[in-house]
Amino acid sequence: MARPLVPVAAPPAGIVGGSPRGEATIAIVPELPEVHALTAFLDERIAGRQVERCELASFSALKTVDPPLRSLVGRVATSCRRRGKYLCFDIDGVWMVIHLSRGGWVKWYDQLPTTRPRPGKGPMQLRMGFEGGGGFDVTEMGKEKRLAIWVVDDPDRIENVATLGVDPLTPQFTVDALAGLLSGNGATLKTVLTSQSLIAGVGNAYSDEALHAARLSPYKKSSNLTPDEVSGLHAALVEVLADALQRAQGLGASELKGDKKQGMAVHGRTGEACPTCGDTIRQVSFATKSMQYCPTCQTGGKPLADRRLSKLLK
Repeated sequence: MARPLVPVAAPPAGIVGGSPRGEATIAIVPELPEVHALTAFLDERIAGRQVERCELASFSALKTVDPPLRSLVGRVATSCRRRGKYLCFDIDGVWMVIHLSRGGWVKWYDQLPTTRPRPGKGPMQLRMGFEGGGGFDVTEMGKEKRLAIWVVDDPDRIENVATLGVDPLTPQFTVDALAGLLSGNGATLKTVLTSQSLIAGVGNAYSDEALHAARLSPYKKSSNLTPDEVSGLHAALVEVLADALQRAQGLGASELKGDKKQGMAVHGRTGEACPTCGDTIRQVSFATKSMQYCPTCQTGGKPLADRRLSKLLK
């Protein structure tokens, strides 16, 4: 059964900071709270407006050919919604779906520059303009270049969208639902929380935060949790995400990324004191990312070996 698009509330006041040119930038990280805020912002600004420009700057970012990207020009945007970490634009029955990956950004202009993007030059991936002059650029920083764009007649034609798991902001994400995902699963809690086919939208940062709040080791086997631990993890994850959404309210775009770090208890705080117990926050590094945890709160005081598939040091 297809997962529903998650409706967005009214955009957080002040989520975009103004400028003399009417230009605003939204820094995006690929996790549910930030993408949710972005969809709310875009939905308010594009719904009911005709697409006048749709210009691709990175041919490798576009993953489909039919319908063609140019077919969006002349259509009226209906809405922007979120599925997991995916931005889903309903353009009069044709869908443009964007996954921003790790380095993606959306830059909104009240008056979009008239210049056309130069293919293969700089971080720009796509420029889209609407009647009245407003529009946005989709950019990707860094070397990975994993940002992806699809144009389809149904978002569920995209395999990774169709197979998304339960959204933790919906009523379907109950304690029993989480228990069902964990029972019989031989993976670690960190793996389960960040597996998009199980729980949609949670990534590295908020899984670190939820596990810390629940006082659980990231390497604890999912099938080994007690009912009380399952209930505690559910409450921690919902609270962490709800708090992040609340913090986004009233922030300017330039503050979103910094505020995310400020709101974190352990993620991105290696070497600092745990706000709960005062122990030093530790890190486990992987090829392209790392996770943080507190030994006292989560692993019985024992540090985890800093290598992939680490086990508790003996």
